[in-house]
Amino acid sequence: MPTTHRIRNAAIASALAIGLAFSASPAAADEGERVLEGTLTDSTPYRFVIPDDWNGTVFVDMDFAARPVGDAEQALISRGAAYGGTTRNVTGWNIGGAIANQLEALDAFTAAMGEPEQAITMGSSMGGFVAAATGELHPDRIDGVLAACGGLSGTVSQWNQKLDTVFVLSELLDPEGSLPVVDIPADVPGAQQAWIRHLTAAQATPEGRARIALAAAIGQLPAWSQTIADPSPRETDTYQQAWFGALAGDPLPYIGQAMSSRRTSTLLFGGLPSWNTGIDYATQLRKASPEARRVVADLYERAGLSLDADLATVNAAERFRADPEAVERFAATYEFTGEISVPTVTLNNVGDQISTVAQQSAYEQRVKKAGNASLLRQTYVASAGHCNFTAAETVAAAELLLERLETGHWGGGASVDQLNRAAAALDLGEARFIRFNPDRFNRG
Repeated sequence: MPTTHRIRNAAIASALAIGLAFSASPAAADEGERVLEGTLTDSTPYRFVIPDDWNGTVFVDMDFAARPVGDAEQALISRGAAYGGTTRNVTGWNIGGAIANQLEALDAFTAAMGEPEQAITMGSSMGGFVAAATGELHPDRIDGVLAACGGLSGTVSQWNQKLDTVFVLSELLDPEGSLPVVDIPADVPGAQQAWIRHLTAAQATPEGRARIALAAAIGQLPAWSQTIADPSPRETDTYQQAWFGALAGDPLPYIGQAMSSRRTSTLLFGGLPSWNTGIDYATQLRKASPEARRVVADLYERAGLSLDADLATVNAAERFRADPEAVERFAATYEFTGEISVPTVTLNNVGDQISTVAQQSAYEQRVKKAGNASLLRQTYVASAGHCNFTAAETVAAAELLLERLETGHWGGGASVDQLNRAAAALDLGEARFIRFNPDRFNRG
């Protein structure tokens, strides 16, 4: 792509001719910056902040137009990059629509500014999913990807695994079926609170704690909560309490999102896009980590319960069958192939209770199988909570990608020590990168 380093009069004239709006008011941008904003075809707003000394790099982020400029974005803008993007307010779970909007926003930017030297798609949570999918599908438009805390096993597989978790909890802790599993009512907050109250009561008993642990192990929830960091599996009670925190005790609990997003996806895709027919839950437990299995076995023994009997109960229960057309529509929104052809960095916190970290192993395996491992670097941060990164960690990951784009190789910047040094030097918060190998995803 040709290099464009400055705002050019001709480009601005072209932008104004097609109705794009620039703003340089103090309320819209810092001194030495301009804002390009407007709406896309489907009415989604977009916004880009462009420094006067623009260096030719532009970041496109699915959620940027919906929030103020944060410390991480400002750091990248201060280094000469343009930063912008859209919102998910219109597209919601329509991943295909969100991908199309990223490209349309990039088109608007290009019409105003000229062709960027390099375009990087970036985002967190669903935005991370969209970033990775956009880079995989459109390497003709995208030069690099920074995907943070996105469920990169794919749409169908991650929601099958979430079904497993809630199904086990339902069969063992709510056998009368008073709480929803897939047919989530319109009163989503009511369903969320009902589940949290039920699980909190179960957590107060040895039997409940054992069964919560079983569901957490099968669902590969992190035993790393916002109140208990990195517990030792030798400390059974503490490890289980961390699981409970991720499931129901912390802000934005796993069970809450399992209600809200389940309802949204079922409505959007016209049926249930998940299933657990044919799943052997004893096998699913065997796929859990040895540490998780040991904690579960210990809790069952202490509670005086039979683990084999509970697994038999779950396996004997009536299953949920997917609507094939809903599955097809859901999968079309994106299932990753690993066929990446641009440098890709993933940023994950190991205690993420929403985009569970084991999904990163599924993504890595697909990329390796496709022969593209040299283009991927996965980074991990020692924190709990969904997308819980400091600005320093986000910028360090972005600079790792920028270095790869500039030099053509990853170099020493990809090491944990170097990432922490780079992040610490920014003075934008903690630097908590760690060496980490996620468990193999059990619902691929």
